[in-house]
Amino acid sequence: MAMAGNYLDHVTIVLHRPRFPENVGASARAARNMGISRLVLVEPENCDLTRVVRMATHAALDVVENMEVFSDLRTALKPFRYVVGTTARLGGERQEVGTPREVAARLVSICANNEVALVFGPEDRGLSNADLRLCHELVTIPSADFSSLNLAQAVMVLCYELFLAGRQGRPKPVLPKLANRHELDAMYEHLRAVFVRINFINPENPDFWMRSIRRFFSRAGLQARDVKVIRGICRQIDWYTEQYRLQQGETRKD
Repeated sequence: MAMAGNYLDHVTIVLHRPRFPENVGASARAARNMGISRLVLVEPENCDLTRVVRMATHAALDVVENMEVFSDLRTALKPFRYVVGTTARLGGERQEVGTPREVAARLVSICANNEVALVFGPEDRGLSNADLRLCHELVTIPSADFSSLNLAQAVMVLCYELFLAGRQGRPKPVLPKLANRHELDAMYEHLRAVFVRINFINPENPDFWMRSIRRFFSRAGLQARDVKVIRGICRQIDWYTEQYRLQQGETRKD
């Protein structure tokens, strides 16, 4: 039994810096086969529509016709309330990584009320650590010794698992509408500035120290109202630190 409503209408495939138009077309076709019709390109290296359409075929022509193109990833992800980044490399900042099946099972509940982006990196190097910091969670496709999948193959695996997860007989809880990427990024920037100001994190490498903070809030599933509360706390801390500096005769340095 599938979920009520088409949850896949809330899913968008985001291809970041795809190198080959054939891979874009094949990815559009793979997504359309699994019921996903929204495609976003970010900084495509070559967007030859003739070659894209040739691989997409007539079945996915509507996906290509309606796809959006952006010049940077952060802007492209602003409207999304949940972002999943794909990675083949593990370790470092890529410690907590789920499988497509695990992630898909969670996404079915999230998709009911939230716009979700599945982000795939360039064919030759994948998403960078900076790109992955824009994501709520990471997913990797298990494989044998040779782990390099074609871009369209990776898109198909994730879309298939998401399609399958929604057809399971068990009812899925519906999660509320979450804060979007733009709201979260502004909150993280505010938190980082405040944490540096009160010496809570090392100013020499704030992104490293913010990694745990991002993971914590990603697990919490913040709504827009939660973000407002957190930013309100930050503003109050800002005010108190400024009052302290004024009392000490210091000049604030930002």
